Amino acid sequence: MMIRSAVTVSLVSQARGGPFVFWDDLPRAAAKAAELGYDAIEIFAPSAEALDSGTIGGLLREHDLALAAVGTGAGMVIHKLSLTDPDDGQRAKAKAFVKQIIDAGAPFGAPAIIGSMQGRYGDGVDPPTALRWLAEALDELGEHAAQYNVPLIYEPLNRYETNLVNTIAAGVELLQSLAGGNVKLLADLFHMNIEEQNIADALRQGGRWIGHVHFVDSNRRPAGDGHTDFAPIAAALREIEFNGYASAEAFPYPDSATAAETTIAAYRKWFQEK
Repeated sequence: MMIRSAVTVSLVSQARGGPFVFWDDLPRAAAKAAELGYDAIEIFAPSAEALDSGTIGGLLREHDLALAAVGTGAGMVIHKLSLTDPDDGQRAKAKAFVKQIIDAGAPFGAPAIIGSMQGRYGDGVDPPTALRWLAEALDELGEHAAQYNVPLIYEPLNRYETNLVNTIAAGVELLQSLAGGNVKLLADLFHMNIEEQNIADALRQGGRWIGHVHFVDSNRRPAGDGHTDFAPIAAALREIEFNGYASAEAFPYPDSATAAETTIAAYRKWFQEK
């Protein structure tokens, strides 16, 4: 079992101020990630067109990096699209946006992440209807990803960001209700710090459903700059034989380079094979 390291890069100007370590300059971010010894980068792009396969492939080869995942949140941030929108046409546009991101990441073995695009209930949509629409979308998008032999990654968010699925247990319940089996959970330690009674126990409960981890501290700063106790978290991930990425989705505190350095030091402390 090997947990691999990754660091986030945002190319979405509308998301400025969000929890991404590197911003705007993908070549520079890739070079710095490689210099620090990361295994991969995770890209948050404004569109599928921004994920140019030639450019990304060249950077990954040059720096001996993998692409850990691609985010879809720009669909919400820029276009206000969600998979639980009351309007049928908007839900269809949301799914089309995600499919394009899946198509862009798949050649590099990178799954797409559904986070903010899950939306929420309200505006005339009751909880059962919203959850049904979400499940149907995850099934359809998971099947789309399956043609590339990559999973779809679904992220439970804290109560301030969605009112649909807030815990790992609720995420497992949702995934177990799906017709297909190609959707995995993203365990984001920041969201879990808000919602879970015990993060390590929640990870154990997630077990085989967990496909990706956002490695970050309690305050959304880099791991080591908050009050999270990572020892039981690392032990739980080993116990469930997690072998995906621990990816730094954190504020660039106090700056991008330092945040990346802080995170890789914490990763080596807690996850690197001795």
